[in-house]
Amino acid sequence: MLKEKVTALLEEALKEDQSLFLLDFSVTADNKIRITLDGDHGVTLQDCMNVSRAIEHNLDREEEDFSLEVASAGAASPIKLPRQYAKNLGRKLEVKTQDMEFEGKLTEASEDSITLEWKDREPKPIGKGKITVQKKQQIAISDIKEAKVVLKF
Repeated sequence: MLKEKVTALLEEALKEDQSLFLLDFSVTADNKIRITLDGDHGVTLQDCMNVSRAIEHNLDREEEDFSLEVASAGAASPIKLPRQYAKNLGRKLEVKTQDMEFEGKLTEASEDSITLEWKDREPKPIGKGKITVQKKQQIAISDIKEAKVVLKF
């Protein structure tokens, strides 16, 4: 019963700000509500507060005891939805598929695939030594097992 109420309130709150979208939502047996959001332009503290208030102010604590946690996806969180790739254009990603791993700059993103570019050292075609070459790989989103933004410090 509580999950249906929260789901309806959450959908309503997300309609208010179309740039926000849901990454994860759960209600445990002891009524802990956890919501993880992301946004096309990131998620601010105010965004989390707005969603939290939209839910909390419409639930009756006398009727149901609950705890509510609304958070944004962390910087090191894996990318779960195709919509998240567009906001990470130009950033370095680490992408794992069934049989390969790639690390490169995200240069293109669509609903179906992404394109990574990177520089690699390869042996010269003739003679000794290596040359630097530009590599490019298009990867279908359906083939991606895990993708993360590589953070620079």
